[in-house]
Amino acid sequence: MLHDPSHYELPPTTEEIQLSDGDVTILRELAAQVAEIADDPIHSDKEELWTNLNDLNASRPMVWINEICWHEMNVNDELTLRTEHTWAQEQERELRQLIYQWRHLPADMIVNDFWTCPLAIHSTDFGIIEDVDLAITDERSDIVSRQFHRQINDFDDLEKIKMPVVTHNEEATRVRYEAMQRVFNGILPVKKMGQTHIWFTPWDYLIRWLEVDQAMLDLVMKPDLIHAAVDRLVDAWMTELDQFEEQNLLALDCNNTRIGSGGYGYASDLPGENYDADYVRPHNMWGCSNAQIFSSVSPQMHWDFAIEHDLRWLERWGLLYYGCCEPLDTKMEQLRKISNLRKISVSPWCNTQKVTREIGADYVMSRKPSPAIFATETWHPELARKELVEFMDEAKEVGAHVELIMKDISTVSNDPQRLWDWSQIAMEVAQEYAS
Repeated sequence: MLHDPSHYELPPTTEEIQLSDGDVTILRELAAQVAEIADDPIHSDKEELWTNLNDLNASRPMVWINEICWHEMNVNDELTLRTEHTWAQEQERELRQLIYQWRHLPADMIVNDFWTCPLAIHSTDFGIIEDVDLAITDERSDIVSRQFHRQINDFDDLEKIKMPVVTHNEEATRVRYEAMQRVFNGILPVKKMGQTHIWFTPWDYLIRWLEVDQAMLDLVMKPDLIHAAVDRLVDAWMTELDQFEEQNLLALDCNNTRIGSGGYGYASDLPGENYDADYVRPHNMWGCSNAQIFSSVSPQMHWDFAIEHDLRWLERWGLLYYGCCEPLDTKMEQLRKISNLRKISVSPWCNTQKVTREIGADYVMSRKPSPAIFATETWHPELARKELVEFMDEAKEVGAHVELIMKDISTVSNDPQRLWDWSQIAMEVAQEYAS
């Protein structure tokens, strides 16, 4: 996520990174494992399969798992950190999680044969963050319940939403890059990487500042204020994107980058003919949006207060992903107005028969099975299979192009094997429905 509505992101620092020999040894040993994984020719096969899917020529359903409850996943200390330096621990955590996922729940994941050094980019955000009360049930988890306090009551309060300022700390990038080269030299090449896919979702932010119940009432009681609030926030996103583009800070996402709330972005249509490898622009990339809070809002109101405002953002991108947790089975008439739309989220709350027939073979269905299946007292893998098969039976009837995305996994009831099982089951189902 580019922004976190809960706090302001501090600018990157330029402090030199000095690691102990022990930390370097640990990171190099892990990097060697990643390099071995990346050398597997299966990744080329998976890239072709993901491309076929996103080209609307799917060979079979694709499967991917993310948003994992890592605090419940540690088995045999596979995720236990052993480095001491804070920066080294960040690298170690990423390496260990990647290796763990490949070992236990790979599905259709693809592992790069290089290590990424993100550019030290900073945005001043939107000038306003949530004022919230938290209810925490597990201190190890970042999944919490929130009660938001309203901060935007009238038109004057819209000035609290500021236009972001984007900067690139080139010295901080140099420090990170050189540290990575020292650590991974001879094992994994290091590539600098700018801002890839941007999670654009104005309503995920507005409800934090308007307060959820009041925001829904304001759609009827104060529609002019809501229209102005959405416009103001879209202006802010657009101002930020202009700076990313002007400063040449964007990076391609038509690869094993997560797109929207779905899977990878491989696609033949991207980066497109109008592409300069030294200067990535939005039309070479995927865009996305959603309005999760509009689950029970009418199709017309969804259009009026969300999609229609989003269009000036959405039209800047090559291909688009729309949706997240909100059911969209009743809103395809509105979504079909988005000319460059390619992938649509199919949440667990959709009417399966209706949504498969509404989408058909015209778009990729980004199916999200419910992660609640992992939270039961007893694990029932047969129910996990049944749910996948029932959806795929409906999808097959319309010749659908499907990705099965397990996400939002807040718990596996402290039994990691459940997620390992689901990965295997989903892959078996995917093979059964290969064309």
